[in-house]
Amino acid sequence: MPRAGRRDHPTIAPAESVTPRGESTPVSDVKQTNGPRAAAEYLRQLLLKPGRYRDAWQHRVERPRGDVLNQMAIAEVIASRLQSVPSHAGDAQVMPYQLEETVSGALAGQRLSEQTLELFVAAFGFAEHEAERLRRLRAGTARITVLSGSHAIPSQVERDVDHAFGPRRHQTISLHDHVWVGADRRIDRVRTLHVIEATGAGLDRIPFLCDTNVLTIDVGHGCEQLAGDVRRIGGDVFATDIILSRSLELGETLTLEYWTTFRYPGDPFDPAEREFRRAGMRQIQNFDIRVAFHSEQLPAHVWWARWDGVEGDVLDEELVTLDSQHSVHRYLRSLDKSVTGFYWRWD
Repeated sequence: MPRAGRRDHPTIAPAESVTPRGESTPVSDVKQTNGPRAAAEYLRQLLLKPGRYRDAWQHRVERPRGDVLNQMAIAEVIASRLQSVPSHAGDAQVMPYQLEETVSGALAGQRLSEQTLELFVAAFGFAEHEAERLRRLRAGTARITVLSGSHAIPSQVERDVDHAFGPRRHQTISLHDHVWVGADRRIDRVRTLHVIEATGAGLDRIPFLCDTNVLTIDVGHGCEQLAGDVRRIGGDVFATDIILSRSLELGETLTLEYWTTFRYPGDPFDPAEREFRRAGMRQIQNFDIRVAFHSEQLPAHVWWARWDGVEGDVLDEELVTLDSQHSVHRYLRSLDKSVTGFYWRWD
């Protein structure tokens, strides 16, 4: 399981591993949505995330609150874009108040048409991977799940996982995490390549654990879709399944690709938000991790470290240097019942 901080961190992970982060939230706050509502959830989170998207509308608010969207200010951003780059008759004269109902309906997921979504994409200049994820969510893809809430991984997670899923039916042959840290100094997204081998016949899915600081789970190669339900399996641990693109017989292997994005409500200077860890609950062979930093926001120091469990202190560390691509990398032949990864400092 990947983890990002001494306090628990946003999490999505194979059953061999877990990544915690976040504070406790009532179970009723955990939800999985589809179609326009899922796209609206992701859209709201993009607009609330510290950085240029939030700055674009907050600069138009006299007393902004970081956790509250101002619909009129958002309408002003969209109106300004239409006025400067009109594409239809009347765009050059559009006023923000004329768009307020459109903005309200879109953010609620009730009236989020393809055309309205593109207004947001153009006005705020969302990155291509973010815009594409919004489009796919709105289309109702089963390959992306949006989660909302915040939960921590309890210490008895391994026992809970075994109880919920029973005997493990696959093993990890290799696991590669590629982590991007954005210009806002927060972990933006993680691409994981996961090679599994079936240890029993008829393997058609693998379980994934998460706390719901994970915002989206986006499956790619080797994955058919995400299972429909997000269920609680004990404590504050939640789980879903990834349906494989084909059923595996004993000894067969398959490479899976999935992306996760995170919600970071805290302070980017908080040590808990300057880490990415992988906690191996069961043996992970051939573990590879790379953390890449935005060229405009490079850390002063980066350490490779091993922690005393998912909630413990650093046991040992090694100062490392960035390569020419502004990244750090480490390969382990095996990771088993250990927590390891990178942490960094900005000053």
